[in-house]
Amino acid sequence: MTFDEAFERLMGHEGDLSMDRNDPGNWTGGAIGFGELKGTKFGVSAASYPNEDIKNLTRARAMQIFRDDFWNKINADKLYDGVAWQIADFAYHSGPNIAIRYLQRALLVADDGIWGPHSQAAADASTETDTIMLLLSERIDFLTRRQNWTAAGKGWMRRMAGNLRYGAIDS
Repeated sequence: MTFDEAFERLMGHEGDLSMDRNDPGNWTGGAIGFGELKGTKFGVSAASYPNEDIKNLTRARAMQIFRDDFWNKINADKLYDGVAWQIADFAYHSGPNIAIRYLQRALLVADDGIWGPHSQAAADASTETDTIMLLLSERIDFLTRRQNWTAAGKGWMRRMAGNLRYGAIDS
């Protein structure tokens, strides 16, 4: 899988500008009513990028953010293609350190959020299918424990259903 293919898949999960006042990600302070309501566009949220002009964010800028702050940070080019997609989507949705920690849990190595030689060796020793399935199970477990599960859980599970389909295609 190329970076461009992963980005196109990601954009299938992410949408245009959202200004939902009840979504903490839309606020520059990261909590409802804190900071400025700037929204989320292409999955780039005001909470994570308070200095971005979210309303006028271009797809090209979102792609640059995905490459610099997510794809490269999770070492996606060193993973099986299907695993790279899954961890990149997880990182974009929940943050690179969280995504790496849950991939490390799936691989049964220390979950410190730092991708090093032990994590890479475990990824190399596991099959693509096993890693995808174990990572998705860890991710679903993580999502169900989130504070805003009641409001966002249905959408998250639709995303997971799509990722399970991709997992079947990719492995």
